[in-house]
Amino acid sequence: MARTPGQAARRDPDWEGVRLHVVSGKGGTGKTTLAAALALALAAEGGRVLLIEVEGRQGIAELFGIAALPYEERRIASVSRPQLGLPAGEGGPGEVLALAIDTEQALLEYLEMFYKLGRAGKALQKVGFVDFATTIAPGVRDVLLTGKACEAARRKGPDGRRRYDAVVMDAPPTGRITRFLNVNSEVAGLARIGPIHTQAQAVMRVLRSPETAVHLVTLLEEMPVQETVDGIAELREAKLPVGGVMVNMVRPPVLDAAAVAAVDGDHREEVALALGEAGLGGRSRKAETVRTAVEPLIDPLLEQAREHAERVELEREQRADLQQLRLPTYELPLLGEGVDLGGLYRLAGELKRQGAA
Repeated sequence: MARTPGQAARRDPDWEGVRLHVVSGKGGTGKTTLAAALALALAAEGGRVLLIEVEGRQGIAELFGIAALPYEERRIASVSRPQLGLPAGEGGPGEVLALAIDTEQALLEYLEMFYKLGRAGKALQKVGFVDFATTIAPGVRDVLLTGKACEAARRKGPDGRRRYDAVVMDAPPTGRITRFLNVNSEVAGLARIGPIHTQAQAVMRVLRSPETAVHLVTLLEEMPVQETVDGIAELREAKLPVGGVMVNMVRPPVLDAAAVAAVDGDHREEVALALGEAGLGGRSRKAETVRTAVEPLIDPLLEQAREHAERVELEREQRADLQQLRLPTYELPLLGEGVDLGGLYRLAGELKRQGAA
């Protein structure tokens, strides 16, 4: 199921028909970065994509180098296939809009939409009702956040066509994602009639439909992989649609398999000879002179080789665990220079090449 950067021939996207892409992952895995990259990849064929942030960190604004996002949908990027390092297609450039959901504004919008409170809603804001409601009933906040994302995914324009080709949500971390998405089910059970019940049921219909996919971001490290495995099990138990696994910050192997397998032996002579042939021993042709010159380098190099071998083995084990999930898997390279805007477009190109968009 895994698709790696070397498997670029396949171009049919894995998530045809999905309109709401929920991206989660353990903290530190780069989920916001990959949510943004996925939005760019989805828009590259001339589409219109909305990128939503729900945690109030303004991570999207930081990634794109723009001012803090308000509670309104704002265009942040135009993107085409050539910008992602791909051949030009038939469609023109697409666009990515972004929205940072403000809980207070979302609740006022909700009260106006379903209860027609209008100015009364503004009055509730002044007396602190909004803070009270979202504090005393934390689930209300998640209902508002998921509800806004689902509304955007379903919204239609005056011509009857969907406003967005796709919506990408930078969602809470893996440990909280199932409860975050499933809270509407609990609310629908508590409020058995009325607008709240109707809204919660409508949201759950979107979240559990084939139009939604929950993707998890991980690293090839034990804790993130285990959290990913556990998170997917929880999503499946809650009957929420599991998407793919995005493996971020993958480092290319420095040594081939034979070199890694040979690390455990005594290879001081071979290393010394190789260093001498590389010219590190100076111009002297005397073996003893060369050996003396390269001797201080041998132990550090062998130690690095052992560390590399251990990392390769650890990553092999983590890949095996991920393969057991039998889900589409995408590997994104570690960008040594950090993720600037150019790096973001590069990651989007990798996702596009591997079939994630």
